[in-house]
Amino acid sequence: MKKTIIIAEAGVNHNGSLENAFKLIDVAVDAGVDYVKFQTFKADKLVSVKAKKADYQIDNTKDANESQLEMLKKLELSEDDHEKLIHYCREKGINFFSTAFDLTSLQYLSTIGLDIVKIPSGEITNLPYLRLAAELFPKVILSTGMATLEDISSALNVFLDAGIAKDNITILHCNTEYPTPMIDVNLKAMLEIKKKLGVEIGYSDHTLGIEVPIAAVALGANIIEKHFTLDKTMPGPDHPASLNPEELKAMALAIRNIDMAMSGSGIKEPSASETKNMAIVRKSIIAIKKINKGEQFSDDNIGVKRPGSGISPMRWDEVIGTIAQYDFEEDDLINL
Repeated sequence: MKKTIIIAEAGVNHNGSLENAFKLIDVAVDAGVDYVKFQTFKADKLVSVKAKKADYQIDNTKDANESQLEMLKKLELSEDDHEKLIHYCREKGINFFSTAFDLTSLQYLSTIGLDIVKIPSGEITNLPYLRLAAELFPKVILSTGMATLEDISSALNVFLDAGIAKDNITILHCNTEYPTPMIDVNLKAMLEIKKKLGVEIGYSDHTLGIEVPIAAVALGANIIEKHFTLDKTMPGPDHPASLNPEELKAMALAIRNIDMAMSGSGIKEPSASETKNMAIVRKSIIAIKKINKGEQFSDDNIGVKRPGSGISPMRWDEVIGTIAQYDFEEDDLINL
């Protein structure tokens, strides 16, 4: 049975607190996801002092005067923090994961044993970053927010040229507006990526709620990534567009159910669970009045009712006009 990989994106929703990060791991474990993902960066290597915050970051932090650099400085995780989080994930039986946002952080994640790199949408046009990622990691997950198919193809070729097999690359359809308006999801683009580029596909979701990632799984997504938080009302850039713990658990359960629902043979036939209902729900040809032996079956003396353990109504024309070999009372199953 296919099992969708669910990545619970803690991101920076720890607000710089290791205690919050541990709590986020607990939530991810309780939800039954496969990975809990953080973000690894050095703020001064990621943004310049002149970089402004995105509109959604201003709205969610309630601070238009703070620079993006100042905001991100407060959200960094140290190497010591990473080590503690990795150890805690091992204790809890969940896979630790992180996204690197600069070259130094890419190098660091490689040294701590990650064999999969997650390329964030903002780095899809960063050739030096892509080349280093291709050099360091054998498996790639590529997010594609704000990208055209040409952008995606160019980034994909960097990894293919480095010798990474297509089977080890998954491309996530994504929209980077937080939250993403439903009208802008364009989920069909995920299928276009698979069709045109011949790669495994997934979906990184920033909509409110859980409907769209569930739909993406039904359409064939192999990976789902979704932000979650301890509390949507916490201060910080990503909390309002994240799932709360109950929603994360509901999404994971729904995806597991969809995995099962999509695991059938594809052959249309009665399932094992419903076969027992066939005789109860289907119908048979029955006597609608007393019929004496020797009478002819006609529209006037036979009809169709449950149960379905007798002659199928699909044989109606075969029965009409034949002679009754027995006496039949009303509601008796007709047999020939």
